[in-house]
Amino acid sequence: MVGVGRIGRHGPSSEAGTRVDWQDVLETLVRDRGPALLRYGYLLTGDQTDAQELVQDALVSVLARSARLREPAAVEGYVRQTMLSAYIDGYRRRRRWLGLRHLVASPEVTDDHRHGVDARRDVVAALAGLAPRVRACVVLRYFEDLTVAEIADRLQLSDGTVKRYLSDGVHALERVLGPVAGPSSESHPITTRSVR
Repeated sequence: MVGVGRIGRHGPSSEAGTRVDWQDVLETLVRDRGPALLRYGYLLTGDQTDAQELVQDALVSVLARSARLREPAAVEGYVRQTMLSAYIDGYRRRRRWLGLRHLVASPEVTDDHRHGVDARRDVVAALAGLAPRVRACVVLRYFEDLTVAEIADRLQLSDGTVKRYLSDGVHALERVLGPVAGPSSESHPITTRSVR
């Protein structure tokens, strides 16, 4: 569960003239939606610790700058968007570090995978092989169940680009996991070229 420290009571006056209690908004959000936010972060990052950090950073960022938000549901939307942006923005830094860390650290010891891996680890490993925007599109489509148009709006991409990323992502996942069953193709088509 996301750990949250005490935050002082502050915020603007609402229309009714009462003070917004950010502590209550935060506690309600973490209590009611914290596990869902952690799952979303885990699908993006592929690591439980990174997911917790992503959620906590997003909560701090959103609540520090969004004084007008009064409803936990509205705050959750901003937190999810902030998590997505932070994940995509952080990819370049992580990639650069991976190229340099061998200069300052000893190689990590990996576990022996002879004993098999459960389906969850297979999915996380397959997601880890995707480019950040492709991974974000796949998570938003198949985990968040957003439409192509909603994904395009959220990521500020064209519908065609989102469809291409989803197609690339599904094909890459199928190479690792086998056929991927997804949402109905009627409402959100991902077309592929047929070979004639």
